[in-house]
Amino acid sequence: MAGLKTADVIVIGAGSVGAPAAMSMAEAGLEVLVLDRFPSAGQGSNKSAIGGLRATHSDPAKIRICLRSLEIFSTWEERFGDKIEWHKGGYSYVAYRPEEERTLKELIAVQKACGLNIDWLAAAALLEVIPDLNPEGLAGGTYSPGDGNASPLLAVHAFTSRAKKLGAEFRFGERVTAILSEGGRVRGVRTDKGEYAAPVVLNAAGPWASEVAAMAGLEVPVRPDSHEGGVTEAVARFLGPMVVDIRPTEGSANYYFYQHDTGQVVFCITPSPCLWGMDLRETSSFLPMVSRRMVGLMPRLRNLRVRRTWRGLYPMTPDGLPIVGWDRALEGHLLAVGMCGQGFMLGPGLGELLARMVSGSADDADRDTLSYLSPDREFKGQEKLK
Repeated sequence: MAGLKTADVIVIGAGSVGAPAAMSMAEAGLEVLVLDRFPSAGQGSNKSAIGGLRATHSDPAKIRICLRSLEIFSTWEERFGDKIEWHKGGYSYVAYRPEEERTLKELIAVQKACGLNIDWLAAAALLEVIPDLNPEGLAGGTYSPGDGNASPLLAVHAFTSRAKKLGAEFRFGERVTAILSEGGRVRGVRTDKGEYAAPVVLNAAGPWASEVAAMAGLEVPVRPDSHEGGVTEAVARFLGPMVVDIRPTEGSANYYFYQHDTGQVVFCITPSPCLWGMDLRETSSFLPMVSRRMVGLMPRLRNLRVRRTWRGLYPMTPDGLPIVGWDRALEGHLLAVGMCGQGFMLGPGLGELLARMVSGSADDADRDTLSYLSPDREFKGQEKLK
């Protein structure tokens, strides 16, 4: 491929994972080329994310990665000057039934062992943290004060800008059409505008991950699931943590909401059953469903006016855990896919891990984390707080 544009790494996707990965790889001294089908960074699933940032997960890999992400988000403005609307409000998973109380309490030991600052608060103590919760039937909930929220678009553009300053090149409006290989290893990619050479290609293509992986002859179990979200008018601060209610009801597996740094309440629901496919049209059923649940949990919300709703795609895996690792059949083909709607919170920490993988500096702790996310795992069980 003499005479072609060359790089150490080609990143497919400039979103919640691809942009911070490019930044971390450029920081490590690698020559990085990022290709994205959209006109600018974060125009895929990133712009549909509601902005929650938590290390409150049920498995060690995501806890470790997100703890590092939280460090990056929380210090970004101080270190680099970009306002990304970071707010350290915490997360609270509430329990009104014995089933949720038991699940949440069982997870605390694993969460604490991984370094997460989290505790179970009985009803009276939880109401001191979130006074507007409906007290009727409230057993309590978990509270992790180190979690928070930020603007997905402001953050992805901050990561992109820093990556560019460090030498990474971004080419937008360019769709990858083939992953090129020879002798069992990657040699570059072809797009609808040309060819590029690199010994490593990172698939960070979000909902299009399976389509991109198939170009390398690999089948990955990632399917997009449509989720809807919404945002209210801005009001004075009244709510600290993101509130998550994991009680399943007809039409929804769970829902969650928080008050953004700029005052709006942002909310989302997990549909049940899943809505597979790439449909981004809003529905008439979402807002009545989620508003009933939210007002029932926090009656104070009934007078808030909703400004808009939207729909985005969660790239799901069978067990709710991301797929991160090298393709064993094609040397140089690296996967960071199936984030299950958590790419924004995983992105910065995962980007650093991917940079260590590519530069050959991954350590034993990294290898242990990657063992949970291996492309070759059996995909058994379910991540309990997905």
